[in-house]
Amino acid sequence: PLAVRRLKKGADRDVSVSGPTLAARAIAAGLVVEAHLFMTSSVVGGGKRFFPYGVRLDLELVEHRSFPDSGLLYAYYRTA
Repeated sequence: PLAVRRLKKGADRDVSVSGPTLAARAIAAGLVVEAHLFMTSSVVGGGKRFFPYGVRLDLELVEHRSFPDSGLLYAYYRTA
């Protein structure tokens, strides 16, 4: 998270973070201000957590779209 914090501080644009390990640490450190989530019609349990256990992240829905032919959902949130 320290490296992400430094990168965010020095960036003149948005910094994108993905992957469960780095994203979970950035969320836990309070560095996430937006979340762009893509959800499919299949869910498989297991693997690494994207959202860290015990951390609450209140979100405000900004935009959403559905793609009925594929079952894909897109949701754009800002932290509240």
